Formats: sequence, C-alpha cells, structure tokens
Amino acid sequence: MSESSVTRLNVFKTYKLYVGGKFPRSESGRVYEVSDSKGKWLANAPLASRKDARDAVVAARKAFGGWSGATAYNRGQILYRVAEMLEGRREQFVREVGEAEGLSKSKAAAVVDAAIDRWVWYAGWTDKIGQITGGANPVAGPYFNLSTPEPTGVVTVVAPQDSSFLGLISVIAPVIATGNTAVVITSEKFPLPALSLGEVLATSDLPGGVVNILSGKAAEMGPHLASHQDVNAIDLAGADASLAKELEIAAADNLKRVLRPQPVDDWTADPGTHRMTAFLETKTVWHPTGSLGAGGSSY
Repeated sequence: MSESSVTRLNVFKTYKLYVGGKFPRSESGRVYEVSDSKGKWLANAPLASRKDARDAVVAARKAFGGWSGATAYNRGQILYRVAEMLEGRREQFVREVGEAEGLSKSKAAAVVDAAIDRWVWYAGWTDKIGQITGGANPVAGPYFNLSTPEPTGVVTVVAPQDSSFLGLISVIAPVIATGNTAVVITSEKFPLPALSLGEVLATSDLPGGVVNILSGKAAEMGPHLASHQDVNAIDLAGADASLAKELEIAAADNLKRVLRPQPVDDWTADPGTHRMTAFLETKTVWHPTGSLGAGGSSY
C-alpha cells in the first residue's frame, strides 16, 4: 500500500480553560458545542462553572501582588513578549477568527493584525499612563502634594460577544497593562480564539493568574463574579442590557468599580485611554517641604 493511499485521522484539539497559568477542564466536566458561521461543528468548549469562577478569582488575587508590584517598564516588556508570541501564531488565529466570525482569510488577517497592533499599543502605555493620570498638585502650604495612579485589583471582564479576538484583546490588555489581574468570561458564541490566547499567555513571560480565561455562559458566571467579595471591578463590555443591569446591582454590594457597556461600531478605531483609567485608583501623598517651608519659600 502506497503512502498516498493511507488515510490519517485528524488530531482534534481539546480546548481547556486557562486558570492560574494552568489548563484545567471545567470542574463540572461539562462542555458545549461551538460551530462556525455556517453551523459546522468546530470543537467542544469547556462550560465553566461557578466553582471554576471562584478558582479563577483565587488565582487572580494570588497573582495581583507580584504583578502590581512589578515596574511599569517590566510589565511593558512582558506584554510586548506576548505580542511576539501572537505574531508567531498569526496563521492559527487567522483561521480561528475566520471560522468563528465567518470572515474571508484576508479580512480575518486584517482583524488579527489589528489585534496584535492593539496589544503592542497597550504595551507601550504601561510606563506612560502615570504621566497623564498623576503629578504634583498645587497646595497653599509648605507641603508637596503628589497624586499617583494605582491598580484597582482583580477585574472581571465580560468579553465582547461578536468580536472574538480584536474586541477580546481590546478589553483584556488595558486591564493588565495598568497592573490589575483579570478573570475573563469569553464570548459564548466564539470562545476558541480566547482559549487559544490562553496558550499564548502560558508560553510568554506573563505570570500565571494575571489573566484567567473562562468559556461558557456569562449569565451563569457573571452574577457570581459580580457579587464576589474579592473582585474589585467589572467590565460589562459583552453584557446585554438585561444582564448588565443585573450585574451592576450585584456589584454594588462591595462597591465595585463598574464600566458600563458602550456600543462599539468599529473595534479598529482609536481606543483612547478610558479603559485604562477606568481601573486605576488615585493615591495622594502629602509630604512636608522641610527647610523650604521653614525658610519662607513660596514654592
């Protein structure tokens, strides 16, 4: 029998969650079918449970101290390394985005290129965002008064439903660029690019737990994460009006920061800085000027 007549079996990919730098199956063992834009089966994605969500919060909290304590320059280097890894797996993401969103190869390639460029853009902001959100404040007295930005903490992100990769990166990157850690609920319809992103993050220099990726139903996990006492903020980018209202009410219990959903017609447009500043706190420090004040200086 010639080699050309041998039919080989395809090796189907097993998609898993990404939690704490590892790839667990859903705690419940549940999966759900993911199809392309024409209804053709693509894969079974893990259907994350509330237990998976709790585990993701624990991992994000554990990683927060080291990530927020790293220098902004170091965070920028790590994020740029992620962009390098994305570039190396560009063809895979082009295929996955094209299948998920029903795009031609050229259009999917344009979306993936924009997503990688967006990641690089946020990587460049890590050591610059403090320059536009902090500084010295004028005060009437012999004091220095300095305001500096600090990360909010653990942020839950409900990813956009219809933009499986560019929209996803546009909401994850600003959260971690500013020193926060993230628990991400992927698009329910298009989770595969997000789960593949977890593989990229695991093979980059990003510490485990900084980003945790859960696929499944936002309506199931969202309320639990919104009311979780160890989650500090929530981005409702991918929540519909009904779910967003429910999550806002749940988030009020421990005074979470809430970024309400805002319609985005074009994810390729300039994102601005509002997604970074949405999850920053401002710390203000007063310090006596010492001899300057005693000497009568009007500084």
